[in-house]
Order: sequence, then structure tokens, then C-alpha cells
Amino acid sequence: MIESKKGELQVSSMPCGQSGSDPLYLVTIANDDVTIEITNFGAVITAIFTPDKNGISKNIVAGYPAIEDYNDNPHYFGCLLGRYAGRIAGAKFELDGDIVFLSANDGQNHLHGGVEGFNKKTWMIKSFTLDEHEAGVTMEYFSEDGEEGYPGNLWVTVKYTLDHHNRLKIVYDAVSDKSTPVNLSNHSYFNLSGFEIPDILGHRLWVNAASYTEGDKESLPTGKILPVSGTPMDFSISKMIGADIGQVQYEDGYNHNLVLNDHHPGKVRPALTLSEPVSGRVLNVYTDRPGVQVYTANDWTAKISGSQGHPYYKHGAVALETQAFPDSPNQAGFPDTILRPGHRLITETVYEFTTE
Repeated sequence: MIESKKGELQVSSMPCGQSGSDPLYLVTIANDDVTIEITNFGAVITAIFTPDKNGISKNIVAGYPAIEDYNDNPHYFGCLLGRYAGRIAGAKFELDGDIVFLSANDGQNHLHGGVEGFNKKTWMIKSFTLDEHEAGVTMEYFSEDGEEGYPGNLWVTVKYTLDHHNRLKIVYDAVSDKSTPVNLSNHSYFNLSGFEIPDILGHRLWVNAASYTEGDKESLPTGKILPVSGTPMDFSISKMIGADIGQVQYEDGYNHNLVLNDHHPGKVRPALTLSEPVSGRVLNVYTDRPGVQVYTANDWTAKISGSQGHPYYKHGAVALETQAFPDSPNQAGFPDTILRPGHRLITETVYEFTTE
């Protein structure tokens, strides 16, 4: 067990079980307002406690009551997705003239890194951070050549830090010894009421996006990038998530990749704002990624009671996955996601918690 404080910032770590022979830990990073809990199993964010406009703190992300419950996590609560977040059509792609076959775990398609993606791996805790600016933890995972079909040995680190301004920063860092697609993201689901309100249809969402990648009935990109104007995908002006959700094709809710404006590699800019009027909680997200997948928990059935003690109903939360585009290895018109030997992928997403 470690526990350290510096000013209002603190970081602590406690053993919380085993995954096979690997020890599991629950790391807590906190300031006077926000407390974030992370486990090294799947690099999962298990809880984010933030105050409402009256100063009452609630856990605003979906999660299980116990760490061992994450062994079976079909909804990907809070986990780190990799090697490739999102779907890859037919579980295959062409790379430098060769066809690469991946594990199929979503019908005939590959989803979120495969049968045992990064969300089911035990990450090694590499170091802790505590200074006058931030508190955090860095974890690492080594993905062997051929894991889930992916070429190349891949070394990945993820660093979670919380600062005095209630900003959680996630920095991903990856290198490979062979060319391989890499798309890393976090799959936290947010309900800013702390799940006191059982759905997020009354949440308001603004997304800094003028277009989206068209999807088919399997949520696979068609390759077309279309304007959001005049469609249910238009969040360019803040609106309630439930305002147009009934007009979405194929799925009973949103499961769409929105193309963020002003993308330049390494440039972190505003991506979206999510707000909940009753609690007054607001989430601002900043990222250097080209897209964000908006998913409104369309397949939740209230069979799971989460760590808040409430059943998780359909549309009970929204996942906001900052990412490269789904199926990019098969779509020549999408931003390139191939990490080449000798290159390094560093990408950053920031969650800022406030009230109004």
C-alpha cells in the first residue's frame, strides 16, 4: 500500500486481488473535489466522484461493485481499448500487400481489440506521479507479435493524471517493431446525475463536429463522410441527447463516430461538452484525436446493478470514445492508423469536470 499527498493532491494504491498469478491494485488519485479510482486490470477507470452544484459528490461513471466482476465485462465499462478501438470489418485488413487476419469477436468482425483485448490484460504499474501540479499513475503493457492476429511487438503505456483544476488527463504512448494498426481509447460511460436519473436522454451534448462517418446496419463505416446538418447526428449546437434519438437508423440509439473539427496530430482542442441540468454537472472533453464515438448504451437491459447500487437501464449512460475512425485499416479515405517501426504514437485526451 502506498499513500502520498502534496497540497490537495494525493495518490494511493491498495492490493485488490489477483488475476491468475498477477497482483491487482486499486489506485486512487484525488484532489479536494474529485476522486478517481483506477485498477491495473484492463487499465479500467472504476469510479469518478465529482460534486454537483450543491457540493454533493457522486460516482458519474458505470462500473461493477467489485474488481473481480471486470473479468466478465461485455459492455467494456471504463476499460482501455486496444490494440484497435472500434470495429474492423471482416476481422481482416490489407497491410503492405498482405492480408492480416484478426480474431472475430463481433459476428464476423473484430471489435475493441478482440477476444482478449487490452481490456482483459493485467497492466503493470510502472510509476506514480505526485508534484505541485498533478497526481497520477503510469501503467504499461507489452502486446506480443501475433496477439489477436496483430503483427508486431507493441509496447504501450498509459498515464492518468489529475490536476488542481479537476482535469483528468489520459496520455497513451506506443511503439512497435512491425507495422501495425493502433487505435487506443477509454470506454467510460457517463451519467452526470450519478445514475440518480436512470437515463441520459435529458443530458445536453455539444460536439465540435460538422460531419460523421456513415455506418451500416452492423455499425461498420461505409467509407462515406457526411455532413451532420439535417441529421440526428447534429450536435454542433447543444441539444438533449434524447431530442432526435428516435430518428437514428439501424440502432435504437447513437453508436456513431463524429468527425471532430480542426484535427492536426498532436493538437489538443475542444471536442465536446456534456451537461446534466438537475445536478449542474458538466463534462468538457479535449483531445488530439480525429473522432469521437458517441454510444448511448443501447443494449443495457437493467440486468446489471452497478457500483452506485442502481440497475443500469437502456440509455442509462453515454460513452464518449475519443479515437481514430472505426475500420480505418480498410478505408483508404480515413486518417492513417498504421504505426510504423521507428515511429511513436503519443495521443492525449482530457476530461474536465465542473458545474453550472
